[in-house]
Amino acid sequence: MKYKILRTDKAEEQLRALIFYIADDSDNIEVALRYLDKIETAINRLQEFPESGNIPRYSILKKQGYRILIVERHLVFYKINEVDKTVTIYSIVDGRREYYNLI
Repeated sequence: MKYKILRTDKAEEQLRALIFYIADDSDNIEVALRYLDKIETAINRLQEFPESGNIPRYSILKKQGYRILIVERHLVFYKINEVDKTVTIYSIVDGRREYYNLI
């Protein structure tokens, strides 16, 4: 059975900002769209493999049930709800930054 993917407004906003930043920084919308596709593909894979993300190293995040999907330099924070069969995407952040306070 496939899990349903849900996203918080915050995650949508972060993803949008990320893609705009890449398009602006690279001066190439195609580069940004390819990266968006890479992130979307990784997130959609969670429908069938929700446990594929890593368990966070911070114990507070671990206790709250977060998992982390790594897509190149970015971290996608999500939680699995086994009862509803949903995966909720909470945050998409640059893994080179201290992400603890960004979620």
